[in-house]
Amino acid sequence: MLDLFTVLTKGGFVLWQKTFAPITGTPVEDLIKNVLIEERAGIELYHKDNYCLKWTFANDVDLVFVVAYQKILQLGYIDELLETIKIIFLDTYKDTITQAQGVNGDYTSFDPIFDKILFQIEEKYAQNRQKAPRQFKDTKKFETSVKGSQAQNMGQLPVATKAVDETEIAKNIKALHLQGSPRIAGKGRRAIKSSKSTTANSPTPAEENTQKKKKSLKQARVWEGQIARGEMESLDYSKKEEGDVEAVAAQFIDDSKMGQKNASGIYEVQDVMEEDEDEEEDEEDEVGTTPKSSGIFSYFKAFTGQREVTAESLDPVLATMKEHLITQNVASHIADHLCQSVRSSLLGKKLGSFERLSNAVKTSMEAALKRILTPKTSLDLLRDIEQAKYEKRPYSICFIGVNGVGKSTNLSKVCFWLLQNNYKILIAACDTFRSGAVEQLGVHVRNLRALQTSGGGVVELFERGYGKDSAGIAKDAISYAKNNGFDVVLIDTAGRMQDNEPLMRALSKLVSTNQPDKIIFVGEALVGNEAVDQLTKFNQALKDFSGLQNPRHIDGMILTKFDTIDDKVGAALSMTYVTGQPIYFVGTGQTYTDLKNLKVSHVVHSLLKK
Repeated sequence: MLDLFTVLTKGGFVLWQKTFAPITGTPVEDLIKNVLIEERAGIELYHKDNYCLKWTFANDVDLVFVVAYQKILQLGYIDELLETIKIIFLDTYKDTITQAQGVNGDYTSFDPIFDKILFQIEEKYAQNRQKAPRQFKDTKKFETSVKGSQAQNMGQLPVATKAVDETEIAKNIKALHLQGSPRIAGKGRRAIKSSKSTTANSPTPAEENTQKKKKSLKQARVWEGQIARGEMESLDYSKKEEGDVEAVAAQFIDDSKMGQKNASGIYEVQDVMEEDEDEEEDEEDEVGTTPKSSGIFSYFKAFTGQREVTAESLDPVLATMKEHLITQNVASHIADHLCQSVRSSLLGKKLGSFERLSNAVKTSMEAALKRILTPKTSLDLLRDIEQAKYEKRPYSICFIGVNGVGKSTNLSKVCFWLLQNNYKILIAACDTFRSGAVEQLGVHVRNLRALQTSGGGVVELFERGYGKDSAGIAKDAISYAKNNGFDVVLIDTAGRMQDNEPLMRALSKLVSTNQPDKIIFVGEALVGNEAVDQLTKFNQALKDFSGLQNPRHIDGMILTKFDTIDDKVGAALSMTYVTGQPIYFVGTGQTYTDLKNLKVSHVVHSLLKK
């Protein structure tokens, strides 16, 4: 009932493989590309087309054992088969594997051994197949119910792990050595563990200071329906000239946050400043002299001198790591998958006599975070714009997101950045739903024009009022930009919740009709699990409602309100993990210069520091 079983190195070299049926596509290659390299090994299964793939690691020799079978089948012996094959394969070819990772070895003699083991395990599970259906309390659905949550919080709910009982593996090996296939009674009992609920410390409210009210002078009464003379003058903007550059610059530009031009004359925004790491390094050096040390890795210091990483020593460390990631606003299930991926990469690994488990966990987690956060595509928007100019067409960027995250504000920041690089920009007001959306963009355009006193940058607003079809407005704007020599079209869309199907259909229509060069999701850095839900449903809506054979998806993200989260940068990790797409910029304020680059090292340092 299997389709494929293969043994390969972590570098991708296949040592041994056995196929039971013709394989369509490349499921193992997709597993390596989409799961193992992307640090998603914490998931239990990987589905590709009609196949279901499971795997296990032999970290001491850097090997991966992979099995593939039809996903419609429910094969209960896969875990036991993987563990049994791993032990016998390593025992049989231990001398060959240690030489150049075994790439020059001959493993053809393993075919009959594998056939005997597979026959034994299939016969055993055929005899011990469970006839009665499972009770509701034994299902995954029970864990999401009220009673299941209560039982889990009280530590009464057993949670099955992927571990296979070692006695069953030993029986399989013994039966193989006896050249027989006896019926081994009883199924391997799975180890159970209790989940503990973490209690959050409730913050104590700060005491409010009371101040005495100063006696104010008597003022003339303002009757209902009238405004005072001073209020009328403050609300009258008609006399203010657009050319008052100094007043506009003082309000909307912070000179300390202005970017710099590089050697090629390209204006680049600032990077997010990293905190000095010297304090953390000093604290780590003092750990050996003090009985109690601070930081999330203080718990790890007791585990020193380990020769081989075992589940008993690793699980408490990863539990502490998971709790810390959740406190940093990382989505809970993403933190769990990440820790499971680190666990699978470290379990069974040999450590040196003076190598600490804490250092191994930290190094592995840093590598996993960097691998996830490192962009897979180019972030150079200016190069793409120049390519579009060479093709004599405008480069279009569509900004999407939920309500109130700052799409229009960050669109104007991106526009200011492009103006500093002397591009002609057309802003398309496609938010025809929210009152004041067009006027807001008009104010931004007026301010940006006033600030653009030098260079060839030009900005203009394209609007058709309210209540119109946003897809049609975007199409007319792109056509207008092409006819009038604009370089970039920035498309502003209405904010919408991810569950609002009519508005999501309208957004999908806008994208499928105009095919913008970039679809940028604007999201808040304050959210945790909600970021995963927003991105997943936005991406799914773009695919479901497009009506195209190859639908579009989100190409990148901008994180707003980044200045309000201190070091809780978990939303950046959650968004990148879900979409696999990069973060172009982060918004750190209300001025046009509050747009910065987010470095991978800054996110990793913030996630792992105490």
